[in-house]
Amino acid sequence: MDDRPILLTGATGYVGGRLAPRLLEAGYRVRALVRSPAKVRCRPWGNHPRLEVARADIFDRDSVIAAAAGCRAAYYLVHSMAPGRKDFAALDRAAAENMVIAAGKAKLERIIYLGGLGREGKNLSHHLRSRLEVARILQSGLVPVTFLRAAMILGAGSASFEILRYLVDRLPVLITPRWVRSPCQPIAISNVLHYLVGCLESPHVAGQTLDIGGPDVLTYEDLMRIYAEEAGLPRRWIVPVPVLTPRLSSYWLHLVTPVPMALARPLAEGLRNAVVCEDFRIREWIPQRLLSCREAIREALQRIRQERVETCWADAGHHTPPEWVQCGDAPYAGGTVLESAHRMVVPASPRQVWTLLQGIGGRQGWFFGDALWKLRGWIDRALGGVGHTRGRREPGRLYVGDTVDYWRVLELAPERRLLFYAEMKLPGEAILDFRLTPVGDAETEVQVIARFLPRGLLGIAYWYALVPFHNRVFSGLLEGLAGALGVAPRRGPEAFDARMPHACRLEPRAP
Repeated sequence: MDDRPILLTGATGYVGGRLAPRLLEAGYRVRALVRSPAKVRCRPWGNHPRLEVARADIFDRDSVIAAAAGCRAAYYLVHSMAPGRKDFAALDRAAAENMVIAAGKAKLERIIYLGGLGREGKNLSHHLRSRLEVARILQSGLVPVTFLRAAMILGAGSASFEILRYLVDRLPVLITPRWVRSPCQPIAISNVLHYLVGCLESPHVAGQTLDIGGPDVLTYEDLMRIYAEEAGLPRRWIVPVPVLTPRLSSYWLHLVTPVPMALARPLAEGLRNAVVCEDFRIREWIPQRLLSCREAIREALQRIRQERVETCWADAGHHTPPEWVQCGDAPYAGGTVLESAHRMVVPASPRQVWTLLQGIGGRQGWFFGDALWKLRGWIDRALGGVGHTRGRREPGRLYVGDTVDYWRVLELAPERRLLFYAEMKLPGEAILDFRLTPVGDAETEVQVIARFLPRGLLGIAYWYALVPFHNRVFSGLLEGLAGALGVAPRRGPEAFDARMPHACRLEPRAP
């Protein structure tokens, strides 16, 4: 086997996070292109001896060129459709152009790109049109491109499957747009991964555009009925109506499912397009048993029940801590950082506290005032944000980059620190910092620190309006944590000044 590494972009996304361990198990060396190495290192496969981690940004051409040097081939699994990014098509164009240049300079043997199905035309959605445009840009270079076109991917944690799951789980009667009867050809995530790995060695697929899909051609209405049967739910009544436009559908998806508006709208627009395979050559070149939609849904539900969801649609994104998080009071960053800090000392070891703390959020809740946390989530959903319905991947374990309700794990040091970044709609930026410090014999000081960098007067007003709630909620959180440990605090909870030294303040320039 060629020992040159395989460059993997999107290594911490839904597909890339599952592809990486399979490539490693197959004996390949993998070079993961990531912006946050910590996000890879904390994965179960993050310290594999055949894994290389290249810190790079797909939008920084020089870093991509450096990451691709010496590689044999590359997987392109990048997509910029995420909250906070309005023109994802323009970003995807820029990223694809960087990949073309990097691949040419590295003289890669091939690029393998996973995109979407759909016939070109004026009715093709903006999302699917962007996927095709990326393929054309990649194909314009000197390196042969294998373009795999897939429709809906069925797997625990995929955005499409989560939309299906939440809609059918929550609504006994579904008032749906006409796209509910559009034909589609879903494919199981396990089948997608088999094709992706197989493309590395198959001589037939180089430079080819290939459709990948499962054995069933169904409507979304059919999928909803199959899901209800496999989930053991009563029959769902599905009523298509002509008045629900893609825009209205996206609002509905946003409110009912955990998928934010930025993702719901392009997905809803794409559902109106028929996405059915027209080319079946890959089935001969990379044979495998294709799971039916019923089998794929059954397997996804089993993984959810067993809490074995490897990756989730929410995993992808930019999760580098903002500079002000490290520097504390940062006037050069646009204003003084505001904070609310509380602490207590409990007769428990850091390990005991950590075991409970890393299960925070999701079904377990926040130890105190869960109704208030949920209310803040619902307000965020109404404003078009992510809200609290994303929950978390696993109830008792966290990785860097994981989502916990409307927070994102930025840093994680077991038994010492857990740092969250707020992804809700805010007039500024916010973090929530948990710190554990051993005190004496089998005692731990637990700190919870909320910091906020306001944006304008609205941000300052927002913070001070919530200060009374912060004091009660964070004190109550610490009390609830002590109660969950089955101990009484030795000291606190109490407010304290947690401001960091101004080590990062920029010195005034000499005249």
